[in-house]
Amino acid sequence: MLDKTYDPRSVEAELYAYWENAGLFKPDVADPQARPFSIVIPPPNVTGALHMGHALDNVLQDALTRWRRMQGCRALWMPGTDHAGIATQSVVERQLKAEGLTRQGLGREAFLARVWQWANSCKGGITGQLRRLGVSPDWSRERFTLDEGCSRAVRQAFYALYQRGLIYRGEYIVNWDPVSQSAISDIETEYADEDSFLWEVAYPVVGASGKKLIVATTRPETLYGDAAVAVHPEDPRYQELIGKQVLLPLTGKTIPIIADDYVDMAFGTGALKITPAHDPNDYRIGVRHQLEPVNVIDEKGALRDLPFIPEPVRGLDRDEARRLTEELLQTGGYLARKLPHRHRVGRAQRSGAVIEPLLSTQWFVKTAPLAQDALAALERGEIRFIPERWTRDYLRWMTNIQDWCISRQLWWGHQIPAWHCASCAQTTVAIEDPDVCGHCGSSDIRQDEDVLDTWFSSGLWPFSTMGWPNEAAPDYQTYYPTDVLVTGFDIIFFWVARMTMFAHALTGRSPFHTVYIHGLIRDEKGQKMSKSKGNTVDPVKAIEQYGCDGFRFGLLSLVTYGAQDIKLAPDKLELGKVFANKLWNAARFTLMNLEGVDDAPIDRAALSGMDRWILSRYHRAVAEANQLLEEYKFGELAALLYEFIWNGFCDWYVEYAKTQLRDPARATNARRILLTLLNGLLRLIHPVMPFISEAIWRKLPHTPTESVSIAPYPQADGDWIDARVTDDVELTLAVVRAARNIRQQYNLPPAAAIRLMIEAPDARERQALADNRDILDHFLKLESLTMSAALSERPSHAAANVVGAARILVPLEGLIDVAQELTRLGKKLEALKDEQDALYQMLGNFEFLERAPQAVVDKNKARLSEVKNQAKLLEEQLASLSA
Repeated sequence: MLDKTYDPRSVEAELYAYWENAGLFKPDVADPQARPFSIVIPPPNVTGALHMGHALDNVLQDALTRWRRMQGCRALWMPGTDHAGIATQSVVERQLKAEGLTRQGLGREAFLARVWQWANSCKGGITGQLRRLGVSPDWSRERFTLDEGCSRAVRQAFYALYQRGLIYRGEYIVNWDPVSQSAISDIETEYADEDSFLWEVAYPVVGASGKKLIVATTRPETLYGDAAVAVHPEDPRYQELIGKQVLLPLTGKTIPIIADDYVDMAFGTGALKITPAHDPNDYRIGVRHQLEPVNVIDEKGALRDLPFIPEPVRGLDRDEARRLTEELLQTGGYLARKLPHRHRVGRAQRSGAVIEPLLSTQWFVKTAPLAQDALAALERGEIRFIPERWTRDYLRWMTNIQDWCISRQLWWGHQIPAWHCASCAQTTVAIEDPDVCGHCGSSDIRQDEDVLDTWFSSGLWPFSTMGWPNEAAPDYQTYYPTDVLVTGFDIIFFWVARMTMFAHALTGRSPFHTVYIHGLIRDEKGQKMSKSKGNTVDPVKAIEQYGCDGFRFGLLSLVTYGAQDIKLAPDKLELGKVFANKLWNAARFTLMNLEGVDDAPIDRAALSGMDRWILSRYHRAVAEANQLLEEYKFGELAALLYEFIWNGFCDWYVEYAKTQLRDPARATNARRILLTLLNGLLRLIHPVMPFISEAIWRKLPHTPTESVSIAPYPQADGDWIDARVTDDVELTLAVVRAARNIRQQYNLPPAAAIRLMIEAPDARERQALADNRDILDHFLKLESLTMSAALSERPSHAAANVVGAARILVPLEGLIDVAQELTRLGKKLEALKDEQDALYQMLGNFEFLERAPQAVVDKNKARLSEVKNQAKLLEEQLASLSA
């Protein structure tokens, strides 16, 4: 028998250990001939604990996996974690800094050992948290982006793409993060408008005494790297200057004045300083005009020690160099004006540092050819986005894609499988470490010190985890391509796009058929969660407060199909906890009344209208649940389960069944129905609420499997769905609710029998209510029931309500003191009218509306609406009593 109350902590750890030890999460539990279903986890970074976004993502994946497993599929959910290059290295470097150490001081080998120690510790913490969430991946297949298999796949992919000319090494402008001291990709750079200044600097024209060319710039500290000043070829102001030289202020150097169509004549002075090593647009102009780029800012974001840079500026941070350069320009008479200016600034997503466009030798992927194959697959319908609107974002990104810088100046990650030869200066790319140069045979070679961008290995995740590049690997043969990817919209470009490109280039197939995109979790006010704001929610603490099933159900109930951001409302999580308790109590009652129940089929001939109604609703709910899961409508699924289990099964049918269980002639069939329903709804809700469904399942008699997790997911039987019975009983229950509302309004004692009078002009409705008289008797404690198309005589002092076309009357004589009730209600109405007048006066006062906070105004408006509704209800009650 079930305990009196449900205690999640007493069952969750035990049940999870049972599932895992019994191997129930492995696809081997299914028929070997069954259809495979596979899904790969978006691997969490080994940088710390999981957050609410991870919790949501994994609960959604688990619901899908458990559902498919129960359908009999060979369901594989592949778990794993990501080494997260920059993020993880930054975490460990901060730890070292607190200890007074640096990675350079430790050396590469010792530093990597330290990071491995951290990563392994984090992996253990993450998998522990995932177990607390009750998720069901096959832990025996757990992967890590730096494990041997994934590392082999990375080398194979790099080699294959290099051989096809899709990976190359070259010197280009990159986004440089001076904090991590590494190049980062365009989509790891976030741009926003920031307030700054526009400096107008006078460049003396060589050979033209006193003539100066005024150049506008947002970065005076980079002028030491200027290679030219550009003007538009059609700008009449500067026609005679094109081809001449100007003196580069503070340096003693001269640079040419060139003409280029890129220059915007309307911006600033129409003259643009060209710094090819520190601006991507300037770099392209420099290439066109064969200008020599000069790096004047180093990897730390400081001015380099170069002879033409004024000595006081050398070694200064960019910001300090800007301040001092401004002073030197002012002192030297070069600064014409300094104007307030707002412009776009790029910052590294991870560190928040202003990125430095830097000319650097890096490794790149040619993404345009890869994107073409991925887009063709989309057009062929091989991959789809749900909701479909995210297809447009994916298309826009893939259509305008730029080459991807994949090298990072880090130590933690996949070291690039390329070796540079000191003898012939050629590069050898190989899968296995070579002993000699592949071009000249020299043994004087060294491996490239850079590592690959984390997203390179993550981009291989759907197939590297399945055994690729060994295409004969059993998992690759069976489970690739995967069925669905579940992820937030924030990494469509970081991850989804790269997976699709790599998959087509390396396997010839899309990595998944469906990409389900969900919204991001925010706090209950809609603000982004962050530790600095103090509004984060720890999933494990939430599980301890609400129970895992309550937490999971509450999360799913917040998910909208349109992938809007999710406001994490605590009342929804509390609702999940209360729902679990409601289910437990209904199951406990049912199990207490199943003594001697057999596994014989339900006797259809002996069914009451209420029996047929609940069985019809059950099969309809089963059909809808399967359809909603097929369509990834998780919020709607939670609402369906809540409505059927709480309202249909618990509040109505379980209560009604008490009458049948007391009747020896009906008790046997009632037990069969209760067992059938409880068995079915436990299977129905298991993908969402796995622990409580398993705990109750263990107590059920005549179950087909030891664990509900591998029991067949319910399938609807259309023979049980009866729309007419459903409509008839729903009408009857609506009458019950209407009569109950009258009881509540007039404070009628619960045990008091009432006379119910129904005026129903519709013959069909009268017949339906007559057929279900037993429902009215059970729920309303009727003394009598009078029903006709039109009542010949209406009783005085009767409370009334309306259901559809029918009017419900309950005579109150003998149940209440009518005179006393009229007095009570009259005083209450008078008080409400006084409050209503006061609120009207307040809200009609212009001075109050001007001065009061909007929240106060809104609160009073809401209260006025509430008072008006209450007053209207009281007026209706008084009218009924006075009739």
